[in-house]
Amino acid sequence: MSFSQAVSGLGAASSNLDVIGNNIANSATAGFKSSTIAFADMFAGSNVGLGTKVAAVIQNFNDGSTTTTSRGLDVALSGNGFFRMTDTSGAVYYSRNGQLSLDENRNLVNTQGLTVTGYPASGVPPTIQTGANPVAISVPTTQMAARATTTATQVANLNSTDTVPTGGTFSASNADTYNSKSTMTVYDSQGNDHTLDMYYVKDTASNSWTVHAIDSTTGDAAGDFSMAFDTNGKLTSITSGGTTTTDGTVPLTINIATAPATVAANGAAANQVISLSMLGSAQQNTGTTTFGNPVQDGYAPGDLTSYAINDDGTITGSYSNQKTQLLGQIVLASFSNPEGLQSEGDNVWSATSSSGQAAVGLANTGTFGSLTAGALEASNVDMSQELVNMIVAQRNYQANAQTIKTQDQILNTLVNLR
Repeated sequence: MSFSQAVSGLGAASSNLDVIGNNIANSATAGFKSSTIAFADMFAGSNVGLGTKVAAVIQNFNDGSTTTTSRGLDVALSGNGFFRMTDTSGAVYYSRNGQLSLDENRNLVNTQGLTVTGYPASGVPPTIQTGANPVAISVPTTQMAARATTTATQVANLNSTDTVPTGGTFSASNADTYNSKSTMTVYDSQGNDHTLDMYYVKDTASNSWTVHAIDSTTGDAAGDFSMAFDTNGKLTSITSGGTTTTDGTVPLTINIATAPATVAANGAAANQVISLSMLGSAQQNTGTTTFGNPVQDGYAPGDLTSYAINDDGTITGSYSNQKTQLLGQIVLASFSNPEGLQSEGDNVWSATSSSGQAAVGLANTGTFGSLTAGALEASNVDMSQELVNMIVAQRNYQANAQTIKTQDQILNTLVNLR
């Protein structure tokens, strides 16, 4: 019986060394989770025991350290969760290795070619469709379409000591017919930029100014409006086209009329409505009229120049028009019992009845962990502990071998009895 006991001990010690060796071999594998072996004794009705057996190999899903790589497509996952991936047949796998890249179709994949899944971005401007089913995440090279300016903001501080111009009827070409001018760039429906000049003329009436807006790109008038201030210099009303807003919060509507020759050339909308807000403007004695930086929501078309994965899993594209756009968002999956996952090699696991079904969600929400862009989760193998475990397993193997040797000596003594 001692032979079988010792043989089982040798097998168990050998399996333990296999697990330890695998841990050490993967100490530099990103996202690798170390394992430990669990043993169980065997009795089968014998009070002495029949030896030992391997009961289970238990995976340790504690976090590995986060190491910075500064690579845009590297993502470290900390805390609960796994990256959700699919193969060409649609089978779903889960991984902690965030070393990602793009394939020939510009899909986001891991080093083995499994496709990373997430929520798509759609709409204008694109938003994440969190209610959709997870799909393959891609980084398309599609050009960002132009957006026509629909809203704009200009804050003016008109100098209260300015005098009424003496040059007569307003003319953009005659500086004696206006007090000051502000300029902003706006865009038409095809992304052509237009310079919108606004000329401020102090009226003969107290605390009143008239503004003439001109699209200097086409030479067309864009609209006139008046601004009224109270005795403290606060904007009280704006009047345009016979409509007066008393609180200054309703945007002013201006028509950008494209010249006929320009219409024939680019086909952009001839009459573009832009809501201009002058909220916050004032009339104060500052010695000179000043203007804040204009803000508007239009832009020219742009080509994709770079992309990056953010800490919340969103993928953002940067374009040549200095704009950014959402391209999608990586989803995470969690399990009620991660130790029940089946290791499939290639840094991935698959779900089993023991692990339970995957719950899908986003980083930093609920029980899901966090992502760190430009970094990787290192292997959680504790090298010093593994070396100690190796010594213990070696001694265990030697002791079981010694048991066989001792039993052999006893049998030899028995056989030599005369």
